[in-house]
Amino acid sequence: MAEANERFETAHPSEIIRWAMEGSRLERIAIASAFQAEGTCVIHMATRFLPDVPILFLETGFQFAETLAFKQQLTDLLGLNVVELVGEHTVESQERAYGPRLYERDPALCCEINKVRPMFEALRSLDAWITAFRRDSSPTRAGAPIVDRYELEPGRFIVKVNPVANWTRGDARAYLQEHGLPRNPLYDLGYASIGCAPCTRTRFVGEPERAGRWAGLSKWECGIHQREAAEQDVVRLD
Repeated sequence: MAEANERFETAHPSEIIRWAMEGSRLERIAIASAFQAEGTCVIHMATRFLPDVPILFLETGFQFAETLAFKQQLTDLLGLNVVELVGEHTVESQERAYGPRLYERDPALCCEINKVRPMFEALRSLDAWITAFRRDSSPTRAGAPIVDRYELEPGRFIVKVNPVANWTRGDARAYLQEHGLPRNPLYDLGYASIGCAPCTRTRFVGEPERAGRWAGLSKWECGIHQREAAEQDVVRLD
């Protein structure tokens, strides 16, 4: 891992993705994407090497309509193999089981039910997964390696590849423009980081990029990226 990270620190993301798909002997691999700008870039690069690579998308029931429409637009444009991951509850059954607006009262549990558990189940069948997050997008991601190998569960290891870890927002925007790729229309409305609709707002001038996620809480991650979120507590600030 140390050798790979040193080699890839200055590499283009497409080179890192090609290594993961063709040169690493990782046979079962997928991309986890929320169809944000960086994810679109990673998907575009990856499908050049493996057109039918699975794209794991968390269909929580709380996604913006714009995100779902954009997902379909990009799927049609690139011929994507999207795998929709769903949790144990629908929006309605979650409300019956836990009461209304769980995302406000206990956002950690809501994320656990709708994101963490479905993603974990999908990862159990893989050797590696590719993400699309940047180090500069939040404090929790600042030290993320480009390639990581960790224990998914006792005795079961998985490789995580972050090919755009050292990119900026400008890098992602430039790639989309260079290749004529669309992006989620919510960016044009002032959203900087896009998640589930009830837990995402537009960013105010001067705020960190992910300030609009779980606003009013010191929560930066949903829990899927466990190492990055390990020391983040959910605390009301308002």
